[in-house]
Order: sequence, then C-alpha cells, then structure tokens
Amino acid sequence: MRLVSVLIARAREYSYGTDLLPFGTTRTVSTQPPSSSPPPSPGGPGAAGPSPSGTGESAGSRSGSASDSLVARLIVERGLAPQTEVDAAIAALRANAGQGRAFSDILVDAQIVTRRQLARLRNEAESDKTVLRIPGFQMIRKLGAGAMASVYLAKQVSLDRLVAVKVLPKQFSADQNFIERFYREGQAAAKLSDPNIVGALELGRVGEQHYFVMEYVDGDTVYDRIVAAKRMKDRDALQIVRQIASALKHAHAAGFIHRDIKPKNIMITRSGVVKLADLGLARAMSDKKTAEAERHKAFGTPYYISPEQVRGAVDLGPPADIYGLGATFYHMLTGRVPFEGRDPTEVMRHHLESPLTPPDQIVSGISQSTAEIVEMMMAKKAKDRYQSAQELMDDLDLALAAQPLRYASREADISALASQVEGTAETEVAEAPRSSGRASSLHLALIIGLSALSAALLIIILLIRK
Repeated sequence: MRLVSVLIARAREYSYGTDLLPFGTTRTVSTQPPSSSPPPSPGGPGAAGPSPSGTGESAGSRSGSASDSLVARLIVERGLAPQTEVDAAIAALRANAGQGRAFSDILVDAQIVTRRQLARLRNEAESDKTVLRIPGFQMIRKLGAGAMASVYLAKQVSLDRLVAVKVLPKQFSADQNFIERFYREGQAAAKLSDPNIVGALELGRVGEQHYFVMEYVDGDTVYDRIVAAKRMKDRDALQIVRQIASALKHAHAAGFIHRDIKPKNIMITRSGVVKLADLGLARAMSDKKTAEAERHKAFGTPYYISPEQVRGAVDLGPPADIYGLGATFYHMLTGRVPFEGRDPTEVMRHHLESPLTPPDQIVSGISQSTAEIVEMMMAKKAKDRYQSAQELMDDLDLALAAQPLRYASREADISALASQVEGTAETEVAEAPRSSGRASSLHLALIIGLSALSAALLIIILLIRK
C-alpha cells in the first residue's frame, strides 16, 4: 500500500493542474471558462482521442486486462485524472503482481476515482466492447464521448470507407426518452442534405445497442482552434460563420432548428469546408407536441443559449439559432464567452438581463462591421436580430467585401434614438398648455433641453461617419 501511495504522490508532483473537464457540455454543463489546454477528447465526430498511455503502449498490455485498459483510457478521457496518475497506478499494479491486488482497488485506494465512478466507467467499458460487434462495420478507435453518446471511427466494409458511428450508452438503452431523442437526431440529420452539415448514413439497433452512422469529418473543431490560437482573426471567423449560416438556412428551410450551436459542434475539414454537427437537440418547428412537453425547460448549452431557450419558449424560430451562432462568433473573435457565471443559472440569467460588452471593446483589432453583426445576432429580443439566415449571410458577405452593412448598424440605432427624441419634443410642443405662463415657461425649457440633446446625438452620428 505504501508503494502505491508513493507512486501516486510522485505522479501528482509532475501532473499539471489543467482542468480537463469538457467546456460547455450540453445538459451536464461545466460553467468554468475554457482552459488554455484542450480537453483530451474534444467530443466531435472528427477529432481523435488520447492514447491510454503517454508512450503509446496499451494500458491493457501492462495491467493484464482488456477491461482495465478501457477503464484506464476512460479515466483520462473523462478528465477524472491526468495521464501521469493513471500511468503510476498501472506501474503500481505491475509492482504488486502476484499479491492479488486488483487494478480497481489501486485506483480507489489512491483516490483517483471513487467506487461509484469506477462502476460507471466499467459499464461504459462494457459498452465499448459491445459496440465492436455492430455488423458491417469494423471499429477502429473511439473518437470522443459526451454526456449522451460516444463516437467511434469505423470502416464501413461494404463501401470500404471511413465513417463515424455514434452509439447510445448502454445505461440509456432502457430509457425511452433518450432512445426517442437519439432517433429524432438521426431522422432529422437524414432529412438534411447540405455540404455544410454532417451527413447521416444509417440508423439502427443491434440487440440493446442503438447506433447512428454518419459522415466522418477528418479535421478539427472551432473549439480546438480557439484553444490553440486563443482567438481567431476577423476574416477567418467571418468565413466560418458564413458557412454555418448557409447550413442553418438549409436546416430552417427544411423546418428544423438546431438549438445547440457552439464551437464544439462546428467542424472544419482539412480542405477548409465547415460542417455543422450534432443534431441531438434539433427540433422540427412544426412539432407542437414536443414543444409543449418542453415548455419552461431550458435545452441548450448555457454559454451559447438564446434568451427564449432559457425561458423554455414554445415558439422557437431561426433567431434562436442565430443567437447561438452569434455567441459562438463572439467566442471566436474575443477568445472568451459572452457571459460567465458561478453556475449555469447565473450564466443563463446574464443572457436574459445583462448587456453585451461589444467585442471590439474587448479586442481592439475587431472591425466595426464585424462587431455590429455580432451585436445584432445577440440582441436580447428575437425581433431585433436577423430574422433569417439569409439576412445574416447578406451582411456577412458585405463585411467580407468591406462594404456597408445592410441590416446591422450602430448608426441606425443612434439615428432612431435621435428621431425618437425629436418626436418627443414635437409632441411636447403640440400638447403644451397655454393657460399658464409659468407652465409654458417650463415646457419651453423642456423643449429646448430635448432639442439640445437631439443636436448632440446628431453630432455624434456625424463624427462616427467620419
């Protein structure tokens, strides 16, 4: 036991304190800002997961059990412990060979995982072994995992091509709600055929195993790029958002809203094609039954969720996805999420109530037109946002061409305010009473003051235009 403790303690001396928990996970949400290092498993269909060992050697070959190998890998993928601690536990197992100590006992005694966590990991490890037997597919490796599913790289034998296979975890295979949602995702994806949306290929079940085969995207995610570069350049971000806006135009025309636009759900191929992934929360706008069942429930990822989704509104439309894309755009440009908080509730309250700090006030190099697009995408009221993906695409194209925007403009907002002030002044003149000289004087002073304010606003407009 002393040897185990020494090995683990030594490993912890060299392990860095990076938070490995996934950022912005849907439903099971971490509200800590993104770490400077990417999590071991980005969780996207086209991203590779970590090897179970820093040396590339299989953990199973050292622990003597294929199940132990899977558990060791899952501990690192879930961010429960850094690789150094898992390697130290495996070394302790080898040092105690012949003493009858199980790998699970070493992990628990060293406080790497609890018994309850270990039980969940073993269930998932069993699911991993089961998924290897899906007919017609040769499983190659696990690409990533989220709260609701795991994704594997596989070869489709009949067509000799690489695909991604999404599998519903065994612990959800008896829950009808999870199963229905899983199938809704596959069916929604099958109805969408667009170069900027990850394509659906097959949906099925083997025994208790539900699976969804999709196009394999060989590339990375927007989240990966934010982590690597801290933030993106204006033009790069504009081009990525432009392609996702095109994907949303297609999805909305087909009657679907995505409801979970975020950096981890936007993938980029090696050739630069941007693809929208993960339709797990997608809902048909005509599906009133599901909408009513979800009334007053917030579905989405708190860092990127629209105000109407926070309220659990029934009538969601394209502006909800445009807000999520705007929050993602903001993160791409500034390297930080629009709103932070101590917990998901506080983050979502900010989306409802707190004013947005313009992105060009955070990063001085962001152009005014880009900032104006983001601000309009993230307007609190849906009616104040772009009403369609096409409107957004029009402004993005103008921004890329360095032309004046058609829809988003801070000048238009100031002009509207000035007009409102002038209208108020005119109303005061029309309604000013004439029976009292003193009252007339007060109204005259008020009119003069409002006129001065109007003039000041117009001067500001002229200065901005210069």
